[in-house]
Amino acid sequence: MEVWILFNEDVNGSSAEAHEIRRFLEEGKEMGIDVKVYHPNRFDLLVTAKDRHAVLIDGQLVPLPDFVLPRTYVIDTGYFALAVVRQLERLGVRVFNKSNSIEVVADKLHTHQVLLESSLPTPTTMLAKHPINIDLIEQAIGFPIVVKTLLGVNGDGVFLLENRKAFEDFIQMVSQFNDNAQMIFQEFIKVSKGRDLRLFVVDGEVIASMERRAPEGGFKANFSQGASVSSYTPNQETKDLAIRTAKLLNLEVAGIDLLYTEDGYTICEANSFPGFKGLETCCDVNVPRAIFEAMQRKYDKAKGEPGEVLDQPVVDETDLQDAFISAEASNYY
Repeated sequence: MEVWILFNEDVNGSSAEAHEIRRFLEEGKEMGIDVKVYHPNRFDLLVTAKDRHAVLIDGQLVPLPDFVLPRTYVIDTGYFALAVVRQLERLGVRVFNKSNSIEVVADKLHTHQVLLESSLPTPTTMLAKHPINIDLIEQAIGFPIVVKTLLGVNGDGVFLLENRKAFEDFIQMVSQFNDNAQMIFQEFIKVSKGRDLRLFVVDGEVIASMERRAPEGGFKANFSQGASVSSYTPNQETKDLAIRTAKLLNLEVAGIDLLYTEDGYTICEANSFPGFKGLETCCDVNVPRAIFEAMQRKYDKAKGEPGEVLDQPVVDETDLQDAFISAEASNYY
């Protein structure tokens, strides 16, 4: 089985994301899976009917893999990375997670719209409309209030504003740099201040859960922001909420973040590229192996014989080059 991982950083870098990619490479090697890592910018997107068994990487036609695992944020790489995922999907490659799911989850407002449509619990949320009507926001949501940039990740672009004056000052400051900033305003769940739950879902199953707590005096419970983490055992109702959320958003790999409420939980957000460095430090779980095993199950099911190794499609390199030359001559790209 061959798996490509799309990643937009240096694999040997010091970030938590780079560490996680190295974990995939390690586990893949141990499991006998051929894992390759590609930066999205190495692809050239050639849309042609001449060949549907390969893509252009570094200017060369390369046969398609069995699976693709995107691990690159839309906010960092923009339209092009998403277009790469779409191209691979349309060529028949199985992708964990699909492009439409990545798009929905990247847009925090859209995520909450989808969840609320199916009666799943979410905090009251409003999209910023400029000029901002502070009276309306105070009436509809109230203070304290959480402000989020529409496409932020890892807790970046998230602010807790305690009162109307703090909110007015914040809006005035933002307007000096961007008078049409894309933000959402969200109900502050007081009982959950500085803590939340992360449930990691793979192929419809919660494989591990942890509670995250912000540093003293803080409010963001992201591991990347210095939060402490500890293993957490959710009840079945809580697991079902995370699983239903992932299913509704069509996420085969998901990090579902839940906030505590007076009578249960509400969904803070879903993540289509969930980090797991913190999770593996506090839980007895091997995240890359769980994801590869889920891929293997689908791989075996598609083949029809569990355990059978699926050969790569037989591709004539001459035909591939002819297709490339023909397409280039016809100005397909």
